[in-house]
Amino acid sequence: MGLLRGPPPHPLVDLRTTVKRPILLTNIAALLIGFGMMAQSIVVPQLLQMPTEVGYGLGQTILQAGLWMAPGGLMMLAFTPISSRLLTTLGGRATLALGAFVISAGYVFAVFFDGEPWQLMVATCIASAGVGIGYAAMPTLILENSPASEAGAGVGVNSLMRSMGTTVAGAVMAIVLTSRTIPMGSVAIPAETTFRTCFIIGAGAALAGALVVLFIRRNHPRAEVVETSEHAESLT
Repeated sequence: MGLLRGPPPHPLVDLRTTVKRPILLTNIAALLIGFGMMAQSIVVPQLLQMPTEVGYGLGQTILQAGLWMAPGGLMMLAFTPISSRLLTTLGGRATLALGAFVISAGYVFAVFFDGEPWQLMVATCIASAGVGIGYAAMPTLILENSPASEAGAGVGVNSLMRSMGTTVAGAVMAIVLTSRTIPMGSVAIPAETTFRTCFIIGAGAALAGALVVLFIRRNHPRAEVVETSEHAESLT
């Protein structure tokens, strides 16, 4: 029995496509923006539920913390049609960069305003609006720069990169929150500075994702039309 040599002729995921610059940069941006999206979901509920006795805790119950976070989900939903319009007018590249900048702005707001539950709610809503704007743009960029035969695999890999970003965010936020603690009774709780550090890291990750997006090649619809017509003429 002979052994197969070389890569299969029709791989499930063609990794050669994923290393092309536009797709690679989009996936890196997805990793960073996914990190930025998840960080707030980990840090904000803990800060909301921190006891007021420590001086910076907000003393909310689990139910109250969930209700303060709920408008963020509604904000994502509300910005979905806005993202669609932005994709039509600005294109995937600019829309994704804008979404990442808005996510970063939400974290920057939280760095300076985290003393009241409503302030964290506003910060969460700002970041969630950026998620609603940017997440729809990622598959668009993948589809614009992938061959038709690799479109499904490309979008799947991009979703995987987003999931990797959220997973890494959980680990990093846990490390930061436990890096400096203060005693409270028989337990140790995160110090106030660790929460602000998490917000700064989240803002930095989203901002880095926006900068990566700006290095993606800008699509020129007129050039694509010319290329398509030339290809059609060559076939005839």
